Amino acid sequence: MITTELIKELRDKTGVSVMQCKKALESVGGNIDKALIILKKKGSEIALKKSDRKIGAGLISTYVHTNGTVGAMIEMVCETDFVARNQEFKNLAYDIAMQVVAMNPTFLNLEEITEKDKKIATEVFKEEVKDKPVELQEKILEGKLNSYFKDKVLLEQSFIKNPDSTIRTLIESATQKFGEKIEITKFTRFSVLEK
Repeated sequence: MITTELIKELRDKTGVSVMQCKKALESVGGNIDKALIILKKKGSEIALKKSDRKIGAGLISTYVHTNGTVGAMIEMVCETDFVARNQEFKNLAYDIAMQVVAMNPTFLNLEEITEKDKKIATEVFKEEVKDKPVELQEKILEGKLNSYFKDKVLLEQSFIKNPDSTIRTLIESATQKFGEKIEITKFTRFSVLEK
């Protein structure tokens, strides 16, 4: 039986509507873990459907660490000013700015990684795998490259407040929740005396 407490728990974890939570729970017989997977999958599908929509609003968010020596600024955009002014949207942008400070990403998305960046990383990791069995070298190299660039790409990083989510899944969940296309368009990180 799907109880209101179960629906509320799922809603608190995901932020999506009561009806979406109820439908997800009903489809998996009340199993909250399976319902979470369904809602995450649905969030990705919704984000993909909205990817060609026009952006018309957004905000700049900043985070400065308590010691005052490191900070970040991000631009996060959406379709309407109504969503851009929403406190949850602002909180998400703030959390992502905090992520930039904590994790110091180099790239926003995988598409920003240049062939030169890939070539340099490949040369470094080829040296590390040269003593491994020949038949495994390519697979190990691929794993090392994926892991290295995952840490360098903001959208692929695990969220510091919830390592089970990536920044990409946070954006997809927000798209599902607000019903609008949401993107991070740029970010920058500042650190005292860092060049």
